[in-house]
Amino acid sequence: MKVFLLVSVLFLPALMRSQNTVYRCENGKINLKSTAALEVIEARSGKLRGVIDPSAQSFAWTIEVRYFEGFNSPLQQEHFNENYLESTVYPKASFTGRIIEQVNFQQQGTQTVRAKGKLNIHGIEQERILKCQIENKGGKLYVRSTFTVPVADHNIAIPRIVHQKIAEEIQVSVEAILTM
Repeated sequence: MKVFLLVSVLFLPALMRSQNTVYRCENGKINLKSTAALEVIEARSGKLRGVIDPSAQSFAWTIEVRYFEGFNSPLQQEHFNENYLESTVYPKASFTGRIIEQVNFQQQGTQTVRAKGKLNIHGIEQERILKCQIENKGGKLYVRSTFTVPVADHNIAIPRIVHQKIAEEIQVSVEAILTM
């Protein structure tokens, strides 16, 4: 409910100015991959939520950290939530901002754009510019992006004892289908 209110407040002024429809997604996919010297750890979630306002060229994405699954073991998932991401203290990760290039959301086909905004993970906001592909196909927007997140940028401590099992940069890939 808090996420819905946050997204509503962020986009209310733009929605009042706009006669365009806002695109929404409730079940986007996000994959995390840590490739370290001694271990590869992967996790995924199908509960990425997002909204894009074409008239304002703005967006907001959020995921509840506890929704990640698919780890190598239940213990890894427990450590991810309790020790590293501290999902009870920092329950959500988000990315909000604007699309830098002008995008014709009515044009069919794929456009490569840059999204500039605040990436908030583990309670730490970092300004990021991420390359994304937006495909308009049949009235739906297909969004794809792949990027890395340095754990140090978000104050996520990796103990020395496991530093060869957890990468310093996490590979993230996102795929989402947004509808009006």
